[in-house]
Amino acid sequence: MMQPLLMRLHQQHPDAEIHVLAPAWSAPLLARMPEVTATLENPFAHGAFDWAGRKALGRRLASADFSVAYVLPNSWKSALVPFFAGIPQRIGYSGEARFILLNERMPKSTLPRLVDRYAALAGHFDDPTPNPRLTSTPAQQQAARAALGLSTDSAPIIFCPGAEYGPAKRWPIHHFAALAKQVTAPVWIIGSAKDEPVGAAIAQQSGSAARNLCGKTNLAQAIDLIASAKAVVTNDSGLMHVAAALDRPLVALYGSSSPGYTPPLAAHATILSLDLECSPCFKRECPLGHLHCLEHIAPEQVLAALPH
Repeated sequence: MMQPLLMRLHQQHPDAEIHVLAPAWSAPLLARMPEVTATLENPFAHGAFDWAGRKALGRRLASADFSVAYVLPNSWKSALVPFFAGIPQRIGYSGEARFILLNERMPKSTLPRLVDRYAALAGHFDDPTPNPRLTSTPAQQQAARAALGLSTDSAPIIFCPGAEYGPAKRWPIHHFAALAKQVTAPVWIIGSAKDEPVGAAIAQQSGSAARNLCGKTNLAQAIDLIASAKAVVTNDSGLMHVAAALDRPLVALYGSSSPGYTPPLAAHATILSLDLECSPCFKRECPLGHLHCLEHIAPEQVLAALPH
């Protein structure tokens, strides 16, 4: 969601160095963005305040002589590090009384897509917001497959059954398993270690038609496996956006969330959403207890949307 902003900044300032302050886990992802010069580790857990820690990090960054900082989260604490670093221009949206911390505040955006809100921080452009684009070379793809003992010549369909936010964003296990039985290509299931039980259940219920790789890949390997896939079937998740940024054909399944806010940004993306009266509810778990928004998306519908 952030990369199009970086594209805009690189377009405006082709000789500038762009450093991104982000959690350590995201470094492999940022390394695949050509606009990023370096990643700075953000050590603060989600929701953690840690005034002293943020002040200390800001003071360390002061010696780097950054000229501009773009603060994407709307929280007050997220603007502390650039403030303590003494960065002359500190730009972001108004929110949580950040009058001192940010000295260039834009009014809250009414743009429907998050990606457009971020890109707008770079100023006005006549052309549409560009889609994110991650890099993955054939050599990297082959190395990832070799490291995991996977076939080096197949074009798999990849399932991404996880969704960090909660069960209300996850297409049911039995639907993934039924779909695996119907496709003719190899099926690889990718996700984090947290998704391993879900991946194992899909593989078991599919009669071994799918191979569970959840928790076995690092993020860089996941990127490279997706980059060489025939197609991707995914919930509304981080890996959905990775697949879109790699321009792979994908089928994105939406239940409790909204494809109007965080859609897959790719030309070859098919969104399946039933648009029920109760959705999007943006809840972690179905408040009505039935999950009809995803349960009623049949495997046959997904199969029909996949490339043949």
